Formats: sequence, C-alpha cells, structure tokens
Amino acid sequence: MTGRTTKRTTRNTTKIHAVGYLRTSSAANVGNEKDSDKRQRAAIERFCKSGGYAIAPEDWFYDEAVSGADQLGSRLGWSALMDRILGNGVRTVIVEDASRFARELMVQEQGILELRKAGVTVLTASGDDLTASNDPGRTMIRQIMGSFSEYEKARLVAKLKSARDRKIAETGRCGGRKALADADPDALALARRLRRANPTTGKRMSYREIAKSLAGKGHVAANGKPLSPSVVKRLLGGQDGRQCQGA
Repeated sequence: MTGRTTKRTTRNTTKIHAVGYLRTSSAANVGNEKDSDKRQRAAIERFCKSGGYAIAPEDWFYDEAVSGADQLGSRLGWSALMDRILGNGVRTVIVEDASRFARELMVQEQGILELRKAGVTVLTASGDDLTASNDPGRTMIRQIMGSFSEYEKARLVAKLKSARDRKIAETGRCGGRKALADADPDALALARRLRRANPTTGKRMSYREIAKSLAGKGHVAANGKPLSPSVVKRLLGGQDGRQCQGA
C-alpha cells in the first residue's frame, strides 16, 4: 500500500520594519479630545497589517501643530525620525497621505529627493510610493495632487482673510478677547454715569476715581484689582484696545 505524502506550505510571516510619521497642522487638532493623530495612526496600522509591515512602539514620530509648508528639516518629529532610520537601518517611512508628509509641492519634492538619495522609501496608507521615480505617470499624479493641495490651502487662507476683513468693516473688531463693554455692560453704564460732569461744579471724575468707584461695586480686573485708568478710558470710548487676530 502506497502512503500519501502531505505537503504543508509554511506562510512567511517575516515583516518589513518601518517607521510611522504623523503630523497635525493646527493646535486645534491636538489633544485628548481630538482624533487627527488617531485617524492617521489607524490608517497606517491597517496598511501595515495588509502590506506586511511592522512599526515598533518607539518608531512612531509625531509633529504636533506643524504646518505642511514647513521644511522637513525644521520639524522636530521629522528630524528625530531621520536620526532613527539612519541609525537603525530602517528605510521605510509610512504616512497617512502625501499631505501629512508635506503639503506644498516644492517642500514635497525637495524632501522626496533627499530621501531617495538616502535610500528611504515613503509610502502612504493607500499604498502609494511617494519616492517612486520609475513611473512618469505616478510622478505626474503626485505633483498634480501636491499642486491641488497647495491651491486648496491658499484658497482657504484667502477665504479666512476675506471673512476677517468683512468682520472688521462691520464691527471694527475681529477675534481676541471679549470687550469689557460687552462682557460687563453694567460697568459701562456706571462708568458713564460717573463720568458725567457734576451739574453744580461742572467737573468730571478722573479715570482713576472712576476705576476706584467701579471696584467698590465689584467691577474689577481679572486679577481682582481695580481697573487701570487707561482701561476705563477705553471702556468709555467704546474700545478695548484689541487687535484683530489671525485665524
């Protein structure tokens, strides 16, 4: 009787070591209640699982509140990443998408050139090789997408500026702290009454005297001290001394 031989195929579980890079462009996206970094990490981890890559806990690098227009060499997270991969032999960097790597086309292309010279490959979570140079079509698409991303950023900046200019034209102010006159209208009403000239003497209270009287009624500065004469003056003039802050 002839016995049958069963062949077993052993699946190769060797993974390629890589490093992960995360970047958020605004401080508003940073913190425990925000999910930009979590979303990026999750996308990269899914790609690693399907593509056979592995990222060690110490091989995640994160630039918080760093503009995509900033040169790569000026980013602390990216600099630490480069030191890591050049020191441990890992030559693959994985990002969520090209905009996390660099948003402006010139920064993107300059960074890619430097990385290619160092033998480093930059992959996105969708599998695109940002450092590929043997595919003219992919290079063209990468550049077009980089240009579109740069255009979108410029369009957003122009839109925000237009909104700020319109706000200033309508109200004379934009952003910043809430005016004292708005935050404490009772203080304004009392200050106006105190500032009126005495019908008998024709004299008016000084700003310092008004500040003292306001403090006696509980209208004080944030530090608990009486308002300064200059603040009282601005209060009565309908100004709070603020300057418009950029978005």
